[in-house]
Amino acid sequence: MGASTVKRAFKYRFHPTDAQAAELLRTFGCVQKVYNLALAARAEAWGVRRERLSYGQTSTMLTGWKKTVELAYLAEVSSVPLQQALRHLQTAFVGFWGKRSKHPRFKSKRKSRASAEYTRSAFGYADGRLTLAKMAEPLAIVWSRPLPAGVEPSTVTVSRDSAGRWFVSMLCEDTPAPMPATTNAVGIDAGLTALVTLSTGEKITNPKHERRDRERLARAQRELSRKEKGSNNRAKARTRVARIHARITDRRRDHLHKLTTRLGRENQTLVIEDLTVRNMLKNHTLARAITDAAWRELRSMLEYKTAWYGRKLIAIDRWFPSTHLCSACGAITDKMPLNVREWTCNACGTTHDRDENAAVNLLAAGLAVAACGTGVRPQRESSSRSGRSVVKQETPPPRVGIPSL
Repeated sequence: MGASTVKRAFKYRFHPTDAQAAELLRTFGCVQKVYNLALAARAEAWGVRRERLSYGQTSTMLTGWKKTVELAYLAEVSSVPLQQALRHLQTAFVGFWGKRSKHPRFKSKRKSRASAEYTRSAFGYADGRLTLAKMAEPLAIVWSRPLPAGVEPSTVTVSRDSAGRWFVSMLCEDTPAPMPATTNAVGIDAGLTALVTLSTGEKITNPKHERRDRERLARAQRELSRKEKGSNNRAKARTRVARIHARITDRRRDHLHKLTTRLGRENQTLVIEDLTVRNMLKNHTLARAITDAAWRELRSMLEYKTAWYGRKLIAIDRWFPSTHLCSACGAITDKMPLNVREWTCNACGTTHDRDENAAVNLLAAGLAVAACGTGVRPQRESSSRSGRSVVKQETPPPRVGIPSL
């Protein structure tokens, strides 16, 4: 299956002039203010009148806010990022009403991401030069990679992270280059000692980026805690902490990008386990290591890259006994503590590496799904107290009394 046209965001660093930085910081503040005002208005309308305000109604409110003395500064920045903030709030409420997300929250100056989104009417792009509304000069972008030939961005998002770095993200229509044809298939078992173990027997070492900088991070955080609240020294110390976090995040993301691109290039079918990372983080002994491994980000990258390049990604049910199942004879071992890295099957005597055996079983289950359809997986049987076999259900039972939306 060939690659189709997709929307891709190309992110670059840039270095604004003093005037550009001041304009963007004003815009960020106005975007946050408009978002919070609209959210408060929506909350009041629902709490008092049980009325759901629409995007159009909040847009009309924005026009009125600009005419007041207290909020006249909203008219000094480009109107497009303010309108986009209202659209984002509308999207958040649609997700909330559809029970797909939580109720939107107010944006905090310290905790929220400072960003502004510009649509095509609010920026100019030509010959690699991007100029935003209300600015006389183009942004000094560090072009780490070129945009696709003949493509112009449809949306531009400017942001500033907690480490003080400026970024511009350009959303473009693109057709990813096709990957080399292959029939290879691979099972991928995520872990902590090895980041992933492949059904081929290869183990990709976990770089443990956060652990490598843990002492440095702890020292910077101790220095931050000693600074007086509200002082310039505290702001500088907070930036030093943010830079260490950014270094960890950048190295982790770079490693995951290289790994997932390689897996997608070499294999037509990739099989992973459908892990519930949110629940696994409740184990406080392993939560820090699981966060550092970034399994959720690994899966997210595999999902969109396989979609881009015409590959197939199969997620096997989290209750599939990949670790307990002997890949040689199919027998199941009941107990498998985490400290057991190798085990011998009692039925056939085969000695298995724990992670490699799991990856092989995932691949076999994934190929069965590909051949027979979704929902197919080996059934796990165990003896119940009554002596009868208990077979895991293929689909969850219906939820009685809960209407479907």
